[in-house]
Amino acid sequence: MAGGTPPLNIVVIDMKKILLALVFSSLSSLTFAQNNLAPGAPGKDAQWESAGKTGVGTSTTLESKVWFTLLDGVMTEVYYPTVDVANVRLLQFIVVDKAGKVETERDDAIHTTEAVEGLTFRQKNKAKSGAWEIVKTYITDVERASVLIDVSFKESKAGEHRLYIYYDSSLNNSGMHDSAWTQDGALLASDADKASALVGVMPFIQDARLSAFNKFTNGYFETSDGLTQLKAKGEIDGNQVRAANGNTVQVAQIFNGGTIGTTLERFTLGLGFGKESDEALKNARDSIRQDFNAKRNEYQNGWREYVKSLRKVDTKYQRQFEMAAMVLKAHEDKTYRGANIASLSVPWGGGSNANEPNVGGYHLVWARDLYQVATAYMALGDKAAADRALHYLFKVQQKADGSFPQNSWLDGRPFWGSLQLDEVAFPLILAYQLGRTDNETYIKHVKPAADFIVKNGAYTPQERWEEEAGFSPSTMAAEIAGLVCAADIARKNNDEANAKVYEAKADDWARNVEAWTATTTGFYGDKNYYLRITENNNPNDGEPRELNNGAGTFDERRIVDAGFLELVRLGIKPADDALIAKSIKVVDEILKVETPNGATFYRYNNDGYGEMDDGRNWNFDGKYTGKGRLWALLAGERGQYELANGRRADAVKRLDAMLGFANEGLMIPEQVWDKAQPLPNGFKFGEGTGAATPLAWSMAQFIRLAANIQEGRNMDTPDVVFNRYVKKTNATSSIGRRGATDSRGRSSR
Repeated sequence: MAGGTPPLNIVVIDMKKILLALVFSSLSSLTFAQNNLAPGAPGKDAQWESAGKTGVGTSTTLESKVWFTLLDGVMTEVYYPTVDVANVRLLQFIVVDKAGKVETERDDAIHTTEAVEGLTFRQKNKAKSGAWEIVKTYITDVERASVLIDVSFKESKAGEHRLYIYYDSSLNNSGMHDSAWTQDGALLASDADKASALVGVMPFIQDARLSAFNKFTNGYFETSDGLTQLKAKGEIDGNQVRAANGNTVQVAQIFNGGTIGTTLERFTLGLGFGKESDEALKNARDSIRQDFNAKRNEYQNGWREYVKSLRKVDTKYQRQFEMAAMVLKAHEDKTYRGANIASLSVPWGGGSNANEPNVGGYHLVWARDLYQVATAYMALGDKAAADRALHYLFKVQQKADGSFPQNSWLDGRPFWGSLQLDEVAFPLILAYQLGRTDNETYIKHVKPAADFIVKNGAYTPQERWEEEAGFSPSTMAAEIAGLVCAADIARKNNDEANAKVYEAKADDWARNVEAWTATTTGFYGDKNYYLRITENNNPNDGEPRELNNGAGTFDERRIVDAGFLELVRLGIKPADDALIAKSIKVVDEILKVETPNGATFYRYNNDGYGEMDDGRNWNFDGKYTGKGRLWALLAGERGQYELANGRRADAVKRLDAMLGFANEGLMIPEQVWDKAQPLPNGFKFGEGTGAATPLAWSMAQFIRLAANIQEGRNMDTPDVVFNRYVKKTNATSSIGRRGATDSRGRSSR
C-alpha cells in the first residue's frame, strides 16, 4: 500500500476529525447575533403544492402522528398531529457547481418514484445535465412524530458541487405566520402550538447532537430565502439567523464538495414535530439516534403484518390491491379514530393562496367518501376499520337534527355549509351492512337520520358532485336504500310504525324515480334516458340549468352523468333494466373516452372542475373556471354494473383501466388527462392530473371492484334493498300506485 491510497477506515477517521472540527466551529459561530433578523418580511404569498402525489406514508402505529406526501422528486405536505393539519410546503435539495450554477431537484432533475415495501417510497432524481444524482428513501418513526429520509448524493465528478437542503415550513395549515431560526445545528420553526425541527446526521457520527449542516440561513420566501441568495450571489448569508412571522424558508449547506471529497454518499435527515420547538427537536434527534435501516425495518414490519390480514385477489392486481388498502389505512386519523379524509392533498394547490388556515383542500371528512372507504374495508375483511368509520359518523359528524355536514374537520366542525341527502343516507346503509342494530344506535342515530330524509327528501340541495340542487338519480338511490335499511333496523327494535313510514316513503320514491329524473323528450338516443339532475319533478320541461365553474347554462335534458348506476348497485333497479341500458348508451356516446390505459368517463358533460385545456390549474385566474377531466373511479363504478349484469369479462376490463390509471407510486388519481396531445407540464393521455392523487374514493373503488369480481357479486349491494325491489316478482304488491307527494317529492302529510 506504500505510496498508494490509504485504507478506507483511515480515510473515514480523517473525515470524522474534519467533520467534527467543522461541526463545532459551525455551532459556536451561532452564538453571535442571535437576533439578526432576515430582511424581506413577510415574503411572497404562500401556495400549497399540486395534489398529484406519487407517494404518501405513515406508520401503522398510533404513536407516530405524522404523514408525508411526495411529488416531482421532493417531499410536499407533511401532516401533524392529525391528517387535517398540513405543516410543510416543500423540502428538497439545491445543488450548486463550482461555476455557481444553481439547480434544484424539482426543476432540474428527471424524477422517478418507486414503491419499495409497505408505504416506503424511494425517489431518484438525476440531474438533466447528468452531473449528479440524489436518491431518497422515506419512512416515519414508529414511535414518534418524525419523518426520516435516507439520502445518497453522487456526482459524476467528485467534489464539484455544494449541496444544500431547502425547507419551507407551512405550520398549522398556513404558509404565513411561521418563525424560523437555527439552534445547535438544527433548523427550527414554529407557529402557535405547532413546531418543526430539521436535523441531519452522517452515518458514522453517533452523537445525534452533531449536525450534518455547516452553514445556515433563515429568510422569507422569494425575497430573502437561501435559494434566492444562491441564485443572486452563489452563497447563502449566514448572518440571517432568524425570520419571524412570515412565509419563512430555511436553507442549510450539507458537508460536502471539495472540502471532504466523496464522503457525502449517504446521510440521514430527520424532520420532527411537536407542540413547541423543544419537543420537535427532541423527536427529530431521538429518531436519528438509531440506524436508518433499523428504523425502516420497524416501519415496514407494521405494514407487512397489516397486508397479511387482507384477502387475496388475482396476482395481476394484488400489489395495487395491497397499496390501495395501505393508502386507505394511512388516510385514517390516529386521534379521531374512524375519520378517513378524502385525500392527503389540496387539489391544484388550492387555487387561492395558503397564507391563512382556511384552505381545507381534500384533507377533510365527507360522509360519502367515508362510506365508500368503509365498504372497501369490508371488502378487504377489515370490519374493525369499517366499524370505526360508522362510529365516527354517528358520534362525531352527525348533527342534532340527524343530518350530516357536507364535510368537516376531524373534530366535526363543518367546513363547507351545504347539505347532501345521500350523505345522510349512506350511514344508514352502512349501519345495516355492519349489523349495528342495537337500540342506542337506532334511537340516537339511525332514526334521526331516517326521519330527516323522510321530512326533507327526495329533493336535495346538492347531489354527489356537490354543485346542483334538485332530483338526482344517484341521491335518490341512496335515500331509498337508506330508508329501507333504516326500516329493517327499526323493526329489529320493535318500532313497526316507523318501519312502515320509512318503507312507504322509499317505495314512493322508487316508483317515481324514473318519472322525476328520466326524460322522454331528450336530445340523445331515443330521447328517453336518465338525466344528471332535474330542477323539479318534471324532466321534460327543459328547465335551464346553470352549471358550476363558469361552464354555462344548458337545457337540463342535455346534461347527463352515470349516477343512475347507483340504482343498480344499491339494489333498486335490476341490471338488465331497459331504461338503464338506454341510459348507458347515452353515457357511452357523450361521456366515454378511450385512453391508452383503458376507457373511463367524465362526471357529466360540460363539467368545469379541472385543468384548462393548456394545462393551467383549475381556478388559475381566481375565477373558478376550467374543464372537468376524466374520473378514474367511474371506470370502477361501471365495472360493478357490468358485474351485476353478469358480464364479468367487461368488469375485468374496467379494473384493468383503473390499474393503468395508477402512477408509478401506485397512487390512483381523482382525474385523468383526456387529451392525446402532449403538454409542457408533463400531463399524459390516460394518466393523472393535478387533481387529488391519491383519492381515497378511487382507491376504495379499486378494492371493491377487485374483491367483488373475485366474489362474483357486488358485496356492497344491501340484500334487504335488493330483495325488496329486484328479487320480488310482483312489485305492485309492495310498491302500489303513486302516492300523494308535493312537487319536491316530500310527503304532503
